[in-house]
Amino acid sequence: MKVRLAYGRSGLDIEVDPRAATVVEPVHHEGAADQVAVLRAALRDPVAGPPLRERVRPGQTVAISACDGTRPQPRHLMIPAVLDELDGVVRLEDVVILVATGTHRGNDDSELRAMFGDGIVDAVRIVNHDARDAGQLAWIGTYGNGVPVWLNREWWEADVRITTGFVEPHFFAGFSGGPKLVAPGLAALETVLVLHDAARIGDPRATWGITHGNPVHDDVRAIAEATDVTFALDVVLNRDKDIVAAFGGDLLPMHTAATATAKRMAMRPVEAPFDVVVTTNSGFPLDQNLYQAVKGMSAAYQVVRPGGVIVCAAECRDGFPDHGAYRRVLASAPSPQALFADISARTETIPDQWQVQIQARIQSGSQVIMHTSFLSDAELATAHLRQTHDISATVAETLAAVGPDARLCVLPEGPQTIPYIEQGRP
Repeated sequence: MKVRLAYGRSGLDIEVDPRAATVVEPVHHEGAADQVAVLRAALRDPVAGPPLRERVRPGQTVAISACDGTRPQPRHLMIPAVLDELDGVVRLEDVVILVATGTHRGNDDSELRAMFGDGIVDAVRIVNHDARDAGQLAWIGTYGNGVPVWLNREWWEADVRITTGFVEPHFFAGFSGGPKLVAPGLAALETVLVLHDAARIGDPRATWGITHGNPVHDDVRAIAEATDVTFALDVVLNRDKDIVAAFGGDLLPMHTAATATAKRMAMRPVEAPFDVVVTTNSGFPLDQNLYQAVKGMSAAYQVVRPGGVIVCAAECRDGFPDHGAYRRVLASAPSPQALFADISARTETIPDQWQVQIQARIQSGSQVIMHTSFLSDAELATAHLRQTHDISATVAETLAAVGPDARLCVLPEGPQTIPYIEQGRP
């Protein structure tokens, strides 16, 4: 049986034994016939509160937060829709678009044009948030469970603050979108380090699909709520990255409505764990690097048996990446078990340790094999990973070694589908 995996821009076909395989995908919904109209409706008939246009006044400054280039947000549709609603009320020269990078690198001009379109780049000032640049940051106060909060100064000083994003399950924050477009998206490194410390990331409630009671999302939500978002706009996407639904209005009610839709589409029950799980990182842009591919590993980990095998296909055209501390932290201990123990015991957080903490936990409980196009076998070995150049053959060999009753799960869309065992892991 042929299964097409989301991989890079073009996809990747594998062959699996249909007698052993269970293919788990999101509930597919066709994209809205008129996606601009769906966005317009969300801006004019919000989930909660008045329409966007009624929340702004002439002469006000406006900051719009948007996802960075590792996220498939349809910025080229969402930002023009927001600007159309503001037309005639505020001037374009009083608008700034802030790329909510969190601790990721900024996007260059060619990337911004691919993300937003030439018209927006040429007409509106766009700024990459830099969590390490003190000159960009303003002290806001302490919120949530003792989180010291610095936010992007232009965001904090704007009269009108608008978040735009997309909602999908998130491997430790519960769901993306909504308040994450404030923090960590526009927060200082020091703020992110506290939000992502070992205790919060290690909490069992810091996982897919859980927001309330999740120590990460509880604090993210507290920061956004306390620092006044004027209007929030989120979309839910299908596997083709088309808009299925759009939600606007007051931040928290809007996000609650969006997460309910995303959960129905993405979270799928299975009966029992699998010996082998093949996963992806949803293709481009999410599978640009190994750092992001931990999400695909985590989706698979939800349903792999203890000691089982995860095969993760992620193109990794941007490498580990080389910026940030992820690669260095991965190589700082001789094994995943040692990494996990070291990070879990820390009282001070270093950049990117959260991704390594989750990856090490997964690798401590299962074997992870990667398929990439831009990382060598030797490079992967420094991350305690091995590579397969033929997923189909590796899966067949692994299943044969387990025996005739071996079970295989395939997640072609990776973390766009979050499988879970209905009765919990045995």
